[in-house]
This record gives sequence, structure tokens and C-alpha cells, in this order.
Amino acid sequence: MLQVKTPEEVLALIKKEFTPLSDCTELVPFTGALGRVLAEDIAAEEYVPDFDRSTVDGYACRASDTFGCSDAIPAILNLAGEVRMGSAAGIKLPRDSCVYVPTGGAIPEGADCAVMLEYTEDYGDGTIGIMKPGAPGMNLIYRGDDVFPGKVVLKAGRLLTPQDIGALAAIGRMQVPVQRKLRVAVISTGDELVPPEQDPGPGQVRDVNSPLLCALLEDFGAEPVHFGIVVDDKDLLREKMEAAVRECDAVILSGGSSVGVKDAACQIIESMGTLLLHGIAIKPGKPTIMGKAGNKPLVGLPGHPVAAFFVAKLFVLPLLARLEGRELHRYPARARMTESLNANHGRMQVNACRLISSDTGLTAVPVRSKSGLITQLAGADGYLIIERDREGLDKGAEVEVCLD
Repeated sequence: MLQVKTPEEVLALIKKEFTPLSDCTELVPFTGALGRVLAEDIAAEEYVPDFDRSTVDGYACRASDTFGCSDAIPAILNLAGEVRMGSAAGIKLPRDSCVYVPTGGAIPEGADCAVMLEYTEDYGDGTIGIMKPGAPGMNLIYRGDDVFPGKVVLKAGRLLTPQDIGALAAIGRMQVPVQRKLRVAVISTGDELVPPEQDPGPGQVRDVNSPLLCALLEDFGAEPVHFGIVVDDKDLLREKMEAAVRECDAVILSGGSSVGVKDAACQIIESMGTLLLHGIAIKPGKPTIMGKAGNKPLVGLPGHPVAAFFVAKLFVLPLLARLEGRELHRYPARARMTESLNANHGRMQVNACRLISSDTGLTAVPVRSKSGLITQLAGADGYLIIERDREGLDKGAEVEVCLD
């Protein structure tokens, strides 16, 4: 009988047994760092912006020269010049004067605000009427408001986004230290499996898990290494797993994790290192195994594609994130159930669902599917989790749907 652990215990086990990889940092051009995990904090070495600038088209002036003005009694200021984009202001602002500045233009010395063009009038005689009083700092960005030397712009462990690439460009960081991509071996086991390009014979099915897991790993940011299909032969499986451990940072195999005569994965993992668990209190995905060889994870997933997918999402990806030294963040959507959904009491249940938008908000339609029917999962928008202490969800119940 399987000695199962709760999902919470599995995540705690991952944190306890595995540590972030060391000596796996590489420098890449910032333009090629999208989706990579930052290996070190990135601090600015300069001011951004490096000058005081206007956020509006209008006139830079002293706020005190505009106090009390209105449409009926405008403040009349002398036009002392114009700032061109891409040039220093080059003007020291006299009293009772203003300077035209475009959006993003430099602010002349002496000015402490900018009044939008819409609240001004050019009288054509070298004077400008200001119809709205300014305030110190109004419509201005000061030198270093964005970043300054020593300020940490991006923290280590962050998965770099398009906006992060923009921040790196702003501070002139051309090379970025990132974690090298994890190499993860993917092995499918089973006498019944044939490659996807091959027509199955009687009693055979195409290998779904290898392409599914490779795609999941690639989307995560890892480098999947497909080691092919292994028939139910203990010696062949051991040979393949030993090669995978030598070449990769982690090994994922699917199939061969259920209790049975041909179950050799547990024995092989135990002989290569340490068997950490055999069974998780989750549906689907109970017959999952996990071990390690050194600090390299060895994970055996169920053969059914939906079960393999959910276990990989909930446990394998956090494990790989642990090796990279980053935290995974999930941002669920709130929705209401369109129908009731029963659960298997005592085990956490994961269920795919579709989301429908309406005037009253999002509704979640559960996808009723057996764990081997991958095409039903392909039409889902996300998944919901029913905790193991609940027997199900009622129609109309509010749930969180994970979209990642």
C-alpha cells in the first residue's frame, strides 16, 4: 500500500531536501534575458533620469510667480526662451518669467513647476498668460526620481519580464547574470507506448506525456531533454536513468509509478540515491514517486497524461524553481461554479475547468474527464482545487481558478 504524503508535506519536503544549484550563473545580453531567472541583484550605477524634466507640454516657471492667478486674473510672465528635446536647458530662469518645455524636456535652473499648455495663453508680445496656479514640483520628474546609484532595481530570483528588460535598458545594463537553463530529462515508460508520429497497433497508444512535459518545461524556462520511450524492463530503465542523471539536472519519468509487478522505478531510485516519497494524497496523481541522487531530483509521474500534467504543475515546477532559487507565484481568478462538483474525501482534488465571462462576472464550468483523456484538458482555461477536507463544491460556490 502506498505511504502517501499530503500536498503540503510534499512542498515542505521539496524545500527541505533540495537546495538552489550553485555555480550555474552565466552572463547574457540584456536583449536575450527575457524569461530567464536573475542570478544577482541588479543595482543602478547612475541617475535615471539624469536631469530634472517636465511631464507635460507647457511652461516651466516658479510656482510663486503664479500664486493667486485664475482665468479672470492670469499671471503675466515674460517668455525667456524655449527648451529643445535632447538638449540641456541652458537657461537660468529670471523672476516673473517662464520657458517653454516639451514633454520630457529639461527644466531650466530656477524653475520648480511646469504649467500645462492648456492653462496658458501666448499673447504674441513676448508674454505668456498663466490661468492656473502652479505648485512646487507640479508636473516635474526630478533627477534620480526613478533610480539613483546603489538602488536595487531588480532582485535576484526574479523571472525577467518585458518591462524588466526596459528597466535594464534604462540603466545601461548590457550584460545580465542569469541562472543557466535547467536541463531536465524526460522519459516515458511502458510496453504500450509508441512515438506520436507512429500509428498505434492493437493495444498501443501514442506517447502523450513526453511532448506534454517537454512543452511544460520549455514554457517554464527549462531545457527539456527527451530520452525517449523505455519498455517495461528494469535493466533498460536503470541504464536510461543513469545516463539522464549524468547529463541533466533533474529526471522526470512517467508511467511505472503504480504498485505492480513491473514497478521498478522505486527500486532504481533507491539504488541511485534516496527515495523520498511514494504517493501523494491528490486526485488525480496519487501514485507519484520522488527521490534524489545527490541534489538531482528524480520524479516518477503517473502514466495518465492529465494526472502527469497536474502533478508536474503542482510539484515538479516548484521543485525546479527551488533549484533555480526563485519563487513561483500563481494569480488565480475568482469565479462561481455553474454546477456542483463532487470530490473524493481525504484527497485534494484537482479539476480542469473552462471560464465563461458574463455581466455578473466569471463562471467556472468543470471539465468532467477521466485522467487519461488529454484532449478534454486541452480545451480548459485553468484548474481549480478542492481541498482534501471538503467533499465537493456546490453550484454557485465561489472558487479560485488557476490560469497558469
